[in-house]
Amino acid sequence: MDATAPPKETAMPPNAEFAALAEPFRPELLAHCYRILGSLHDAEDLVQETYLRAWRGYDRFEGRSSVRRWLYKIATMACLTALETRSRRPLPSGLGAPSDDHQVPAASREPAVVWLQPAPDALFGAGDPAAIVAGRSGVRLAFIAALQFLAARQRAVLTLRDVLAFQTAEVAEMLDTTPAAVDSALRRARARLAEAGPVQDDLAEPDEQDQRTLLDGYVDAFTRADAAALVDLLRADVAMEMPPIPTWFTGRPAVVGFLAARVLRPGLWRLVPTRANGQPAFAIYHNAGDGRYEAYGMQVLTLSGARVARITFFNDPSLVPTFGLAPALVT
Repeated sequence: MDATAPPKETAMPPNAEFAALAEPFRPELLAHCYRILGSLHDAEDLVQETYLRAWRGYDRFEGRSSVRRWLYKIATMACLTALETRSRRPLPSGLGAPSDDHQVPAASREPAVVWLQPAPDALFGAGDPAAIVAGRSGVRLAFIAALQFLAARQRAVLTLRDVLAFQTAEVAEMLDTTPAAVDSALRRARARLAEAGPVQDDLAEPDEQDQRTLLDGYVDAFTRADAAALVDLLRADVAMEMPPIPTWFTGRPAVVGFLAARVLRPGLWRLVPTRANGQPAFAIYHNAGDGRYEAYGMQVLTLSGARVARITFFNDPSLVPTFGLAPALVT
């Protein structure tokens, strides 16, 4: 921890002064911890720990670095310590090959695997430059999933350098290492990501009006269980994964075939739009009878042109409240 203290220019009490200086960085620190950990819940815990450590050490902070960089150092080191006892958080596409046949039996849920979690856009803020960068690329699901292939310090170096644009010397100071070690870790991280395949959904998303039309059509087709209408909304090479089920599918016939045979039923689902990882998303509610729909999970869509390129269906009801949405709907 940087044991330095900015000059006290106000007469505010220490707690108020610390809050005024540190609180504006909370959203981007949350995004940073989420990138490294792959879990919103873990990221929130680590950000809380970061602020507690910073508050306790604030009287020893002398301003040799900015408050922002000081907080990033504390947060990054806390994440690296946490990862010493935690496994990586994959998606099904990171564990095995897909199927192009919807008739294959879906594997049982894998509760032993600690899965990657989506994160609501609203938590990451929108007013500071780091949050804008993160919203554009640094929290996309494909990128977060790809980071899981990296060693912990490589994740930290790559996010600090390539996403947040800290200088090599700054990252070296944060990680208590040398610039040469940072450059070496960054080269290895970039090479590893290249081996893992595309790490960004660099696909041309539709403009706002076309996106609204596409998403409205998707909701309508899904809730009416209209598989034929869904066909027109998906790319030919669409992929679908459904953690905690490790089986995943590629190709429009497999994806639509699976949905038509095992998921789509008229009146069974309600979809509530939201945003996750800089992408369109839906909270999914399941018909529990008597006009009540209970939270079932989250869907995050990747769009390309006027089509859906990937459906990531997180079958976890506990995720829905993290998006500020009700655990049940009554119609």
